[in-house]
Amino acid sequence: MKLGVLFSGGKDSTFAAYLAKKEGYEISCLISLISENKESFMFHTPSVDKTKNQAKVMGIPIVMQQTTGKKEFELSDLKKAIRKAIKKHNIEGIVTGAVESVYQSSRIQKICNELNIECFNPLWQKDQFELLEELIKNKFKVIITGVFAYPFNKSWLGKKIDENFIKEIRKLNEKYKINPAGEGGEFESFVIWCPLFKKELKVKPMEINGSENSWTMEIDVK
Repeated sequence: MKLGVLFSGGKDSTFAAYLAKKEGYEISCLISLISENKESFMFHTPSVDKTKNQAKVMGIPIVMQQTTGKKEFELSDLKKAIRKAIKKHNIEGIVTGAVESVYQSSRIQKICNELNIECFNPLWQKDQFELLEELIKNKFKVIITGVFAYPFNKSWLGKKIDENFIKEIRKLNEKYKINPAGEGGEFESFVIWCPLFKKELKVKPMEINGSENSWTMEIDVK
């Protein structure tokens, strides 16, 4: 079956693509929504325009769709992007990196039902610490590109998800109930290497914006 991946460039959508391919599905394209709204309810925003660099090292075509990112209205742009993927790449289903967000998963499922295609959520309800451990086990190299909750600060930008990261997140989870995989929107990530890539991406911080416990890092990717 040919599938399109709803792709943000972060750990969850990339790992979901990896698992789908491992199960024998054909990844025909990636689908990325470029949101003008930095607080989009549906879409990852830090560095999402760099998904084209990831698509290139994966050798997979990408459908990129602009959206204003307004709540609910952004869903029509998502539907438009999926329609493009069906027409251009003959996809029969969608892969998502949804882990716990009922808001996101229910809306994507509704669109898939309307378009008569399948919806696969290989990470759904996965233990978040197990998810982080599996990223490391499968050689994923992931950096943090945005933080949006107390007690995070600017020093977290650019950190790699490794065993030390998991130890720190475990402490924050115990003390502040931070979602280990950032499912509460606490942080965003960007994958620079995984088994789907033909080469590792080189990343350089370009611009850091924010204050207190909300920070984002724009990156140059080659």
